[in-house]
Amino acid sequence: MSTVDRDEARSTRAVTQVAETPLESSAAVPPTAPTGAPGRSRDWVVALTTPGHEQTVALRELHRLMLKAAAHQVWRMRAALPDASPGTVEDIANQAADDAMTALLGKLHTFEGRSRFTTWAFKFAILEAACEVRRLQWQHREVELRDFDVAAGNHDSPERHAEGSDLAQALVAAMRSVLTPHQRRVAIALLVDGVPIDVLADRLGTTRGALYKTVHDTRTRLRTELSARGYLTATAPTTSAGPA
Repeated sequence: MSTVDRDEARSTRAVTQVAETPLESSAAVPPTAPTGAPGRSRDWVVALTTPGHEQTVALRELHRLMLKAAAHQVWRMRAALPDASPGTVEDIANQAADDAMTALLGKLHTFEGRSRFTTWAFKFAILEAACEVRRLQWQHREVELRDFDVAAGNHDSPERHAEGSDLAQALVAAMRSVLTPHQRRVAIALLVDGVPIDVLADRLGTTRGALYKTVHDTRTRLRTELSARGYLTATAPTTSAGPA
């Protein structure tokens, strides 16, 4: 599983965990919405878009839910922080909750009711919290956008070594012939060097979505080229939904 795939898998697991696990950090909030919060998903949307007292209550309770999810995620990732003190964890959680609120309200019109509103909201907070932790983790680390050069690994027999070397050279040739320099560097940074996708997006001044598309196009081109050369078995093309 690649770094990009693991990123989405972690987000899905975290949404489930935050709804079920009590928080341990000082930024913890109750695991259920307080009295006065909207109930059904439709109630949330109506309350958040209708000026008045109910909107004020809904915004306050939504922020509490965002803080719960953000605090949970930061607490889980605190080992990656340069400073993992409770005060720092709380500051990061509050900032992530604020940013998540802004992002959610900007996309409120896109909510389709396919899941509970609170589950949808948790995703915004978890993503913002994880992005902030990774940004701090990598703030003093250089991201090297290097081109690809691969050597055959060690194998248990001369035959396997020869096969590995042949495939490695075919992969290098395919990357140089069918990928652009940008695609090669993004692929190496994300899939080989393990740079978090949100960190790379920030360094390149682009978006996660644009990088996901670059990786998808890269995989498609390489799979087609290696299949044409007989190194992979050709498979029927599939449609990638990609991240929201």
